[in-house]
Amino acid sequence: MGDKKTTPDIHDALLDRAKRHAKKIVRPLRAVVEDGLRRILAVPVSSHHYQLPDLSVGDTDAADPFEAYSWQDLRGMMYEKPETG
Repeated sequence: MGDKKTTPDIHDALLDRAKRHAKKIVRPLRAVVEDGLRRILAVPVSSHHYQLPDLSVGDTDAADPFEAYSWQDLRGMMYEKPETG
């Protein structure tokens, strides 16, 4: 083990939980933090990124029916109240 020391900036609520946990298991806070780091670093990092499945419907080569509308037009249509009567 080296003598290098680092002071991490830990959110107060998380630090309080870690301190209570350390006290409960009768271990120094430093040991609890180091154990946590060892656990998370032992998990292999996946290089595979999730890709959303293509759930397109209809003819994907057809013209986009919304192309002629601006975002403001579309927003107005979405929030229009249906006519009753």
